[in-house]
Amino acid sequence: MKKILLSLVSFICLIQLSAQIKEGTISYEKKINIWKRITDESRRATIPQFRITHHILLFNDTISLFKTIKEEEAINPFDGGGEGRGSEGRSGGFGGGGGFGSGRFSRLMGSAEGDLFKSFIEGMSTQATEIAGKNFLITDTIRKQPWKITEETKLILGYTCHKATLKQKGMSGGSGNWGGGYRSRRDGDNASIDTTRRTPKEVEVVAWFADKIVAPVGPDNYAQLPGTILEVNVDDGLMEITATEVNTNVSAKEVKEPKKGKKVTREEFRNMLMELRKNFGNAAPDAGN
Repeated sequence: MKKILLSLVSFICLIQLSAQIKEGTISYEKKINIWKRITDESRRATIPQFRITHHILLFNDTISLFKTIKEEEAINPFDGGGEGRGSEGRSGGFGGGGGFGSGRFSRLMGSAEGDLFKSFIEGMSTQATEIAGKNFLITDTIRKQPWKITEETKLILGYTCHKATLKQKGMSGGSGNWGGGYRSRRDGDNASIDTTRRTPKEVEVVAWFADKIVAPVGPDNYAQLPGTILEVNVDDGLMEITATEVNTNVSAKEVKEPKKGKKVTREEFRNMLMELRKNFGNAAPDAGN
């Protein structure tokens, strides 16, 4: 009888293990609520409320690649085409610095949202980015994220997801690439920059992960949970990243570390951005965590 019970338990465990998903492809929508940091209605009238981008996560249980989907026809709320005049800068701008958001500045600064590769075995990440027309590969260690898992659950795309939270440093004047100092319009480009709006503050991150998908991966820099993250909410809706489709297949040859660009450390990249901010009103993209 004991042998029968032992065999039955072993069989059930085997079924459960075989049902676990260790690789896949997940599509996400990232939505940043720009108005959440702006109360002035006249300023709100100059920019869309949300910046929406789309991404894809390719992964297995040891590596992941988070990619931004390029949408040529999408409207960039930071791109005034060189014509618009924002509330804080002299031209086209959201976030200060006299020209942040103009077509010329956007083309110069490039994007800080290139492919993000992670190797969980090596504990290293590589972020591809383009700044001032040059390609860089930012190498860094994968830092431990002190998640607190709760008992709350909800269903996302048919998967039972568990809630986890953590505290992280954010920017009181913005988040990610669209923070920036403030330059008074009355004083023009010669005004000193008020960097107090970039003072870090602690914000809450809420993530929902599916433990049936056992890979410890997630969108953007969020990961390290006992399951794959399908939804992230930062600072009560300032930024939301939501899975829109889950595919349990992935092509191994597509999950590759970016190779195009000069390798730099996170510290070296921060130093480059500091130099750029001296010339562009503290509006260069953030170097990340």
